[in-house]
Amino acid sequence: MRLSDALEPVKHVYVLGTRVAGRLLTRLGLLHEEAPPLTHRRRHWLHSLSLIHNSMALAAIDVPWWTYASIEAMTDWIARRPTPVRVYEYGSGASTFWLARRVAEVHSVEHHREFGASMQAELTNFDNVSLQVIEPLHSETPVVGSAKEGHRHRDFARYVDSIDEVGGEFDLIVIDGRAREACLSAAIPHLKQDGIILFDNSLRRRYRRSIQAAPVVERRLRGMTPTLPYPDQTSLLTLRA
Repeated sequence: MRLSDALEPVKHVYVLGTRVAGRLLTRLGLLHEEAPPLTHRRRHWLHSLSLIHNSMALAAIDVPWWTYASIEAMTDWIARRPTPVRVYEYGSGASTFWLARRVAEVHSVEHHREFGASMQAELTNFDNVSLQVIEPLHSETPVVGSAKEGHRHRDFARYVDSIDEVGGEFDLIVIDGRAREACLSAAIPHLKQDGIILFDNSLRRRYRRSIQAAPVVERRLRGMTPTLPYPDQTSLLTLRA
């Protein structure tokens, strides 16, 4: 049994426990309904701990599930961008809402049918967002596989290639879904020369190898992340000159 599989019950208990604790502390008046401003990073992080694995709750407090340092960097980068920002996103969630409130155009792809359908319903008020759901196909010999537990015989080729179907160049490409190594390869030809690829959870060993092999310059932003009880890392990648 993989260590990650063995830890799944522990993760489930932790998520359930923090949500219950959050509701109790709010009722007792020890935790405010409204999140502190992002400028008070530690207080904001403490507030967010009870919202783990709750995309809509994160969307409500207007933060993506990236490190705080990368949220600050991307907020500044988008604000300084001289032209309307066009985004492609692998993996929908709270970040989809955060981006939709700040950029001109968001194209997102989601692999999970039920989650994707719920996101599509929640995003109907955003005219600048297009979200398609592309489930992986069952295959004994996947063209594009995923190292995620339980995904051994799933082919993510259409999911990865969805950026080709939308076409054109993007100012920002977010990689925060499945088959991220293949997504990075597919993203690079579609990135504007002065654009950014945001690659989340970039500490993982398989992602490190992929980033180091790509023709990009990496800026690592490690530290606290909304809802997570441990530090993580989000990387900002730019094309090598």
